[in-house]
Amino acid sequence: MTDTPSMRLDKWLWHARFVKTRSLAQTLLTGGKVRLNGNKLDKASAKIRVNDEISFAVHDRLHLIKVAGLSDRRGPAPEARLLYEEIEPPQNLSERKSQAQRPRGEGRPSKKQRRQIDEFKKQGLPSE
Repeated sequence: MTDTPSMRLDKWLWHARFVKTRSLAQTLLTGGKVRLNGNKLDKASAKIRVNDEISFAVHDRLHLIKVAGLSDRRGPAPEARLLYEEIEPPQNLSERKSQAQRPRGEGRPSKKQRRQIDEFKKQGLPSE
C-alpha cells in the first residue's frame, strides 16, 4: 500500500488563497458548503490529495476546481495559483439567482395586484 501525500482541506484552501484566514476556511467547511469528489463535507479536518475535485462557494462565486498540488506554506498568489486547476470558470452566484426568478407578471400576484384583489373582495358580490 503506497502512502500518497495528503493535506487538511482547510489548510489547503488557505494556502491556495481562496480564503483570507484558516478559521474562515474551517467555518466554510463546518457549514457544509464544500463538496469533495461530490460528497458534502462537514468537518475541517478532511484530507485531500492531488487530483481530488472540490466545489465550494466563496465571495459570491461558485468554484469547481481540481487539486493540482499540495503546499508546505502559504506563498504568493502566483505560487498559490499552481495548486489548482479550474474545471469550469467561477460562476457568479448573483447572476444565477436572477436567472432563476420568474418573469414579471407570471406566478404570484404583485403587491399592486394583491391590493386590487383585496379591494374587490371588500366590495363583495351583489346580493340576489
